[in-house]
Amino acid sequence: MERVLAVLFLLAAHAASAAAGVTSPYRRSLQMLPVMPLDADVFRQPPGHNAPEQVHITQGDLTGRAMTVSWVTPEHPGSNVVRYGLAADNLNLTAEGTVQRYTWGGTYQSPYIHHATLTGLDHATVYHYAVGYGYTVRSFSFKTPPKPGPDAPIKFGLIGDLGQTFHSNDTVAHYEANGGDAVLFIGDLCYADNHPGHDNRRWDTWARFVERSVAYQPWIWTAGNHEIDYAPEIGETVPFKPFTHRYPTPFRASNSTGHLWYSVKMASAHVIMLSSYSAYGKYTPQWTWLQDELRRVDRKTTPWLIVCVHSPWYNTNDYHYMEGETMRVQFERWLVDAKADLVLAGHVHSYERTHRVSNVAYDIANGKATPQFNASAPVYVNIGDGGNTEGLANSFRSPQPDYSAFREASYGHATLDIKNRTHAYYEWHRNQDGVKVVADKAWFTNRYYMPTHTN
Repeated sequence: MERVLAVLFLLAAHAASAAAGVTSPYRRSLQMLPVMPLDADVFRQPPGHNAPEQVHITQGDLTGRAMTVSWVTPEHPGSNVVRYGLAADNLNLTAEGTVQRYTWGGTYQSPYIHHATLTGLDHATVYHYAVGYGYTVRSFSFKTPPKPGPDAPIKFGLIGDLGQTFHSNDTVAHYEANGGDAVLFIGDLCYADNHPGHDNRRWDTWARFVERSVAYQPWIWTAGNHEIDYAPEIGETVPFKPFTHRYPTPFRASNSTGHLWYSVKMASAHVIMLSSYSAYGKYTPQWTWLQDELRRVDRKTTPWLIVCVHSPWYNTNDYHYMEGETMRVQFERWLVDAKADLVLAGHVHSYERTHRVSNVAYDIANGKATPQFNASAPVYVNIGDGGNTEGLANSFRSPQPDYSAFREASYGHATLDIKNRTHAYYEWHRNQDGVKVVADKAWFTNRYYMPTHTN
């Protein structure tokens, strides 16, 4: 029986890139694995007095010539300086950072949180850096993205709803094995709010857990609902407080006035991050910014237009069904007119990829409520399958709509390998397979340079 299922799955995965309506026959156990305990090996603090930990980097400007390094020190503020350079034994440059702390619920005080932005970097260059001077020093490295250009290649990892379960550990390990230059993270980081009192120790354990990747390559952050952390019952009435203290974004570089909506240019991609849980109605700051930002996109330089949200606009699962509808109604026409290539979402704890589809004709009264294939529309990918803490969403609607190309209730991650101005190769890997087994795949053609192609 297992061999029969394997053959059926391979046939389904092959067909998914060319035909509509494939619901994978693969079925894994839907049993929810527990959150890894606080003393798990992947949460271990590094040795040494006041050793810097939870090291992570993100792009620090619009075009990739700056990188923001973040870390915490547990006992003392220590040094705010990052030393960096082109060789591990010649860190001849320095960047001065800031340090801050926050309290939570009257019982938790964060470690000392540091942020420093390294500027004036060369594109496509490996830099070595070190933090923790005055106490324990730890060293890392990263490679800056290529200079924005129409044929500059880049490989993105796509991860959402990660959490810190044993499934989460599999996801990170598989992504590391498959490789990538940067991660587009689609929201829901640590799920601290699922613990009593929004246990903020879980922000610390999560950051130590993912350090093995995010200290060495930029993760570009989208905020999810589990980052809201609004808890008036314990006196916490400032939304996104732990997230904004710990995870800086280069929002000012793209003329944004808000931490949670911004853009970056990386190689041949212009990536826009939107906030599903901030105001986006007409004339709000996010609405105004996106309208202006889409006018600034230069497809001749960065032909791949990718948009990241957390709550999906197209979703054929009962889980969180139509929660993203108001944002879709507000912005879908703009993205179709802009010929966006790809919209990434999370929130739904399963995997789904659509064909190019839009529902811009519907105006409530005209009855045209069925999404239609549209060569100018983006592909929608729901990648909320990183590991979470709440189990899989396995209640897919039936019959499967024609616009849904492939869907499966499994944990995993995806990669988007942009080759040049016209083609990008996409893969999704379920955790249950070996790291090199592809469960879903597709070639995407660029909407600016190849606007009439259907894939």
